[in-house]
Amino acid sequence: MKKLITAAAVLSVMIFASSVYAAEPVKILMKNQTDGATTAISSDVSPETVNSRTMVPLRVISENLGATVKWSDSKIILTNSNVEVILHQNSNKAVKNGKAVLLDAKPYLKNNRVMVPLRFIAETFGCKVSYSNFAVTVETKPLIIDGVKVKALQQEYHMILGGVVNQIHGNTYNEVIYNIFVENKGKKVEAPPNYSWRSHLPPGYYYKAGQYDFLDQEGNSILRFDVYSLIRSTDSDRDPEVLIHQANENQWYMFNYKALLNILKLIDTAAKNGFLTEISNNVP
Repeated sequence: MKKLITAAAVLSVMIFASSVYAAEPVKILMKNQTDGATTAISSDVSPETVNSRTMVPLRVISENLGATVKWSDSKIILTNSNVEVILHQNSNKAVKNGKAVLLDAKPYLKNNRVMVPLRFIAETFGCKVSYSNFAVTVETKPLIIDGVKVKALQQEYHMILGGVVNQIHGNTYNEVIYNIFVENKGKKVEAPPNYSWRSHLPPGYYYKAGQYDFLDQEGNSILRFDVYSLIRSTDSDRDPEVLIHQANENQWYMFNYKALLNILKLIDTAAKNGFLTEISNNVP
């Protein structure tokens, strides 16, 4: 009888330990191939392992892989550069760039968040995935411009007094921002007669709203875009007129205002997810 009690106690401990082990939360780490830096990703709904598959909230994976999300009826459409993936809730059928593929785990809803298989999504967008000690590491490829690896995107903007310099180190964020600049350049234009960093400019001036440098491993600028916004005399319902100056070419282009908003939104998201470092801030 004593042996049975002892055996039951041991079994109970083993079951308890096993349940604790299984309940260990899954951590998601994003790693840059360029510098090896690793950033832990937070989420309002924790990733989880279901049938040996790591499932993550759609918002988390889309943001940190630089993908945009669109909903059309029951379809979930993820796009990033030249890749488009169409998913459906509770279905293992998906479409990648027009070709049907099968998922090894079905997307499902949890706490009003769509959970998707991490490995499939990450590898679809060109990332490597590895597992170790309840941590999943997603390794992202560096952005390459003119044969040079980009280490960071440096953003600089000025205010009434002082200015701020930030650096974004997430490979996927930098690639998407680079593509936004390139894809939304409009027609070439002449340099405007009046433009300045200064705020409180008179109507007709172009205010420099930001400077964006893609930096190499030594911190040198590979490519720079300066963004200018036209100061108008009266309020208007139209979007502000925006120009960009590509400094390495010394060429001016028209630019899409909504594209600029998308860039700023991506930078805010990068900051929220731990991919932005403030280099200097002398705003009083």
